[in-house]
Amino acid sequence: MDTRWLTPEELAAWRSYTTLTELLEVELGRDLGPSGLSYPDYLVLVMLSEAEPHRLRMQELGAALSWSKSRLSHQLRRMEARGLVGREDCPSDARGTYATLTPAGLAAIRAAAPLHVASVRRLVVDVLTGEELATLGALSDKLRDRLDARG
Repeated sequence: MDTRWLTPEELAAWRSYTTLTELLEVELGRDLGPSGLSYPDYLVLVMLSEAEPHRLRMQELGAALSWSKSRLSHQLRRMEARGLVGREDCPSDARGTYATLTPAGLAAIRAAAPLHVASVRRLVVDVLTGEELATLGALSDKLRDRLDARG
């Protein structure tokens, strides 16, 4: 197999992108600190709070977050112990399970959302022009679609 090595420009762009994504995740998590939620907690609660009626099948939640079954299970176990989420059996499928948002989880996401939005604004939205933000969205969609197509 012939490897097409990255050019110096390609490598610089790639390293800039990977460093950015790592730094953003760390900073977004740090900014959630006062809420008592970790960034993964927040991601789970967002997905459940946006679903109706505040529950998703485990398989759907894992797919939406691009997490392995094991990662999701461990995360939910930790959140369940804190009363943020629950689990319910699926009545139509004995093997299926729902992740559910508890009242405490709903209160936590409502309290944390303003912190998260302020962080996203400070770190990304307010730094970019409208055109740059649209370009960022288009590039992100293009890359995500490529990954989604690979399955």
